[in-house]
Amino acid sequence: MQAKTLFCAAGLVLCASAGAADRLTVTVTHDLDAARPSETIVIPWQDVNAALPGALIQHLVVKDGAGRVLPYQVTNVAPLAKDPQGVGAAYGELLFQHDFKPGEKTATFVVEKSDALTPPFAPKAFARYVPERLDDFAWENDVIGHRTYGPALAAPAPPGSGKEVLETSGLDIWFKRVDYPIVDRWYNKGHDHYHKDEGEGMDMYNVGRSRGAGGTGVWDGGRLYTSSNWAGWKVLANGPIRAVFELSYAAWNAAGTQVTETKRFTVDAGRQLDRIDSTFTFSGPAALTVAVGLNKTPSDKKQEPRIALVKDEKNHALLQWVEQASNGAFGTAVVLPASTGFAEDALNDLVLARVESGKPLRYWVGAAWDRAGRITSKAAWQAYVAAEAQRAAHPVRIALKAGAN
Repeated sequence: MQAKTLFCAAGLVLCASAGAADRLTVTVTHDLDAARPSETIVIPWQDVNAALPGALIQHLVVKDGAGRVLPYQVTNVAPLAKDPQGVGAAYGELLFQHDFKPGEKTATFVVEKSDALTPPFAPKAFARYVPERLDDFAWENDVIGHRTYGPALAAPAPPGSGKEVLETSGLDIWFKRVDYPIVDRWYNKGHDHYHKDEGEGMDMYNVGRSRGAGGTGVWDGGRLYTSSNWAGWKVLANGPIRAVFELSYAAWNAAGTQVTETKRFTVDAGRQLDRIDSTFTFSGPAALTVAVGLNKTPSDKKQEPRIALVKDEKNHALLQWVEQASNGAFGTAVVLPASTGFAEDALNDLVLARVESGKPLRYWVGAAWDRAGRITSKAAWQAYVAAEAQRAAHPVRIALKAGAN
């Protein structure tokens, strides 16, 4: 095998070869003793193309150390780009996943070109605009689903229409207990069906005008100032492993400061928590305090919920575990590594952070339902969220080596 060092990038090292190769070896390491299930491994396509010149997304094979073929995804960051030289000019990243077992700190994979066509893999992460339900925007992976609301839901109801009206930028949860996509099916079967568990799970989470599960606002020390429903959306990647999309929010008055926000969501297969990068834009103050919230009353009143709130300062996390009369128990959580403290208003429990205009704030939000069978107790939810916080603080390291067989 020929292998020489080519170049290095932040968090990733590619051993470069002066000539063309037919194999890219990927070595992934980390320094946690715990398991890292559904770890998404990300390789810039320019590095794949450097190692495998002329590689095509439909003629590619990714294998783990045991030779098993893995599902993969290639993102497209420039859909309108032309590529006359066949260098993958529009492509962004090659993605695949690995389940690190406890104590497994190194794993190796190979990426090769293939003469045979590789068909698309089954989607496990998905997001879309939902015009058929008053412009919702919905997303899911194989363990949990969500939605939030657009301007049509906030618009006044024409007289006699009976149209629902709700102004909120809170985030909703769809609790699923199947691993296949349900968003399209649930919107198809309609409101009166997806609010009951007919075998696949249910929409039982209450958002109202609260932050729901992970919505944001500007905190002035005594009051939370929030945006209205999202004003724009853009899908950047859509499975099978990762969905990436943005929601933008029109300017709102936060105690005299006009603020806009763009949220970029990264939704990975197998993970209860989604990553969000929120960029707030404003002028005047050098920085603002923003809050990420959890609704204090997330259940139907008939459920007589018993809510345990946990402020996990060590892991910069805010959690709930909600036990209900007949719909089981569920957890919600926010992990905010840059957190500066906690607060609350009448509707929400909040975790706070300082932001500067134009600089993204990264955090994770999500949920779990005991009837899905993965996380069935408060203790298990706390342990899961703590483990996710540690994974965020200790990302994997990736080394690449190009070389011929």
